[in-house]
Amino acid sequence: MLVPARYAQSPDARTPSPSAPGADNNPTLDDGATLAGDATTTPVDLDQLFNTFTPRTRKGLQNVIQGFAGVYAGKGKQANAAYKYFAPALSSTDRLLRQLSKDQVVLTDFIVNGGRVVTAVAQKRDELTSLVSNANTALGAIASQNAAFDQTLQELPPTLRQADTTFVNLRAALDDLDPLVNTSKKATKNLNPFLLKLGPVVRRAIPVFSNLRDTVKAPDGSNPLAELVKASVPLHKRGGPASRTGIRALDASQPVISFARPYAPDLLGSFTKLGQVSGYYDGDGHYARVENAAFNLFQWNSVTNNLDPIPLSQKFDGFTTAISTRCPGGATQAITGSNPFTDQGKLTGKCNPADVPPGP
Repeated sequence: MLVPARYAQSPDARTPSPSAPGADNNPTLDDGATLAGDATTTPVDLDQLFNTFTPRTRKGLQNVIQGFAGVYAGKGKQANAAYKYFAPALSSTDRLLRQLSKDQVVLTDFIVNGGRVVTAVAQKRDELTSLVSNANTALGAIASQNAAFDQTLQELPPTLRQADTTFVNLRAALDDLDPLVNTSKKATKNLNPFLLKLGPVVRRAIPVFSNLRDTVKAPDGSNPLAELVKASVPLHKRGGPASRTGIRALDASQPVISFARPYAPDLLGSFTKLGQVSGYYDGDGHYARVENAAFNLFQWNSVTNNLDPIPLSQKFDGFTTAISTRCPGGATQAITGSNPFTDQGKLTGKCNPADVPPGP
């Protein structure tokens, strides 16, 4: 092979290249000198390299090259600026990997725990998808209110400055509030059961308040409550004197009511015993045996402690014109400590405790 002298190579060259000049201290070859094949390198065409790839590999490499071309198209200056940090990034990555390789246990735990985290996230992928979707919706809503959001951000600094003063003053108020809170703890310990019982009451009260609203403003537009108040004005004018008269009447009837009140059990007892009195019946139906106690068929004999028949001639001796006022419970024989009832002596002089039916 004939080559120019400036491309002559030393037989000792370890990496001969037909395009690389030889060493400066090599002897100059004569024109027309011949180099043996072991002193030269056969040039390789780039297409020969690509021909060693399969069609699928060549297609993939083509896509990679085209992809890089698309990425760096029109951004050469930015790419050159990024390349300045490529070597420091590799060095930093190398130092990071060396530090990680020093503590294999920590690295292993990190990888294992990271795998568990990723597995847990994968198990919750549906919830995570919903979270991302909801976040996208929320951010979209914020973006639709961009002007209002911008105004809010402008108003935020003065608001925070004002809030700082408020919070400073609030700190002292909280110190003063501590005694109230400590006292309220004891007072509100039963508040939770009360609120639980209050819930059903409030729910049942909803229709009441709905009806109360109708008293203020009816569906037809009228105001029944206002009309009632207007009608109450003349009623009040007439009701005032009537109320005063009623109060005087109640005051005057107080002694009568006080006297009649202890007789309420006797009165109610007579009503409750009517069913027993009329419990007798025959072929014609129920009948009642009614007879005045003063005209009984028998009379008590205190000597023999027996009931003796009343002679026919004495049947009507019980009629008298004297007014007899029995004490409450005096309709039956007296039982010591039970009846007659004198209301702790308040009825003394108003009724006769000795007026009771004869007999034990």
